[in-house]
Amino acid sequence: MLRFGLQIARFDYPGVGPHQVFDRVTDIARTAEEAGFDSIWAQDHFYQAPVPGIGWQADEPVLEPYTMLAALAARTSRVRLGTTVTGVTYRNPALLAKTVSTLDVISGGRAVLGIGAAWHEEEHTGYGYDYPSDAERLSRLEEALRICRPMFRDERPVFTGEYYRVDGAVNSPPPLAPGGPPILVGGSGEKRTLRLVARYADACNLFGDLDTVRHKLKVLDGHCETENRDPAEITRTKMSCLLINESDAEARRRYDEMGAAMGDWAPMLGGMAMAGSPDRIAEQVAEYFEAGLDGLVFYLPDTHDLDTVRMAGETLVKHFGGL
Repeated sequence: MLRFGLQIARFDYPGVGPHQVFDRVTDIARTAEEAGFDSIWAQDHFYQAPVPGIGWQADEPVLEPYTMLAALAARTSRVRLGTTVTGVTYRNPALLAKTVSTLDVISGGRAVLGIGAAWHEEEHTGYGYDYPSDAERLSRLEEALRICRPMFRDERPVFTGEYYRVDGAVNSPPPLAPGGPPILVGGSGEKRTLRLVARYADACNLFGDLDTVRHKLKVLDGHCETENRDPAEITRTKMSCLLINESDAEARRRYDEMGAAMGDWAPMLGGMAMAGSPDRIAEQVAEYFEAGLDGLVFYLPDTHDLDTVRMAGETLVKHFGGL
C-alpha cells in the first residue's frame, strides 16, 4: 500500500515569501511524484515543532494540512495523500471522517487517514485545545477509530463513548475505495498504540533504529495474535530523516553537524536519520526492509531543493522499484 513517502514538514524556504509557499509545495509534490515517491504526507501541526539541530522555529510558516492536501490532489495524479499524523484532539472524529472522505473523492481515491494521539502541548495551549493525559488521548484515539471506519463504509454508525458520539452520521458522498481510505496509526507505544494498530489499522508508522523497529514489530505481532489478526494485513512503515548527497562524506558531515547541534536530543538521531550517497542510502533502506518494514516515510531537510527530492526518489526506485 505504502512503500516510499515524502513528508512535507517545513515551509520556511530560502527566498520564498509566506504567500508563495504553496507554489513551492506544488513543485515539491510534483517532483516527488515524477521521481517515484508513492505518497505525500503533511504534518498535522499549526505551529512548527522546534527540534534542536534541525533549525525549526515555532513561528515559521505552516499550512493547515487538509487544505493543503486537497489542493495538492488537484495538482498530482498518482501519489497517495495523508497526514503523519492527524492529532485526535484537534478534530471531531465524524468531521475528520468527512474531511478525509472528501479528500478521497477529490483525489480520485488517493486519501489515507493517518491518525495518532497528538503530542504538541504548546500548540494545544496556543490554539485553546485541552491537552489531556496520555491515557485519555489514547482512549480518544480508539473512539475516533471506532467512528471513522464505519463512516468510511457508509454504515451511518450510532456510537456513544466517553468522549465522542455519533447518531446515524451520514457520510455522502462516501469514499471511492470499498471500505474507505486506508487507516494508518502513528506511534510506537507497546501497550496501547500498537494494540490499536492490530485491532483497527491498515498500516502503522514507527520511530526508532533497527533494533527498536525489530522489537516493535514483534510486539505488534503479539497484539495481532491476541486480536486474531493476520499481521500481513498491516503495512509497516517508519519515519526517517533523509540526508542524501552525491558525496557520502558531505552527507555524513551534515549528519555529524546536526547531531552536534541537537545537544541532549542527539541520541535520537541514529534512529531518526539516514545519511550518505545514493548507494549508501539504498544499503540502509534495505536493512530496514530486512528487519520487517514494508515502507518508509522520509523527511528531507532540503525538501525545498527539487534536485535533492528527485535524487532521493530516483535512488529508491532504482534500487527497490515502485509500487
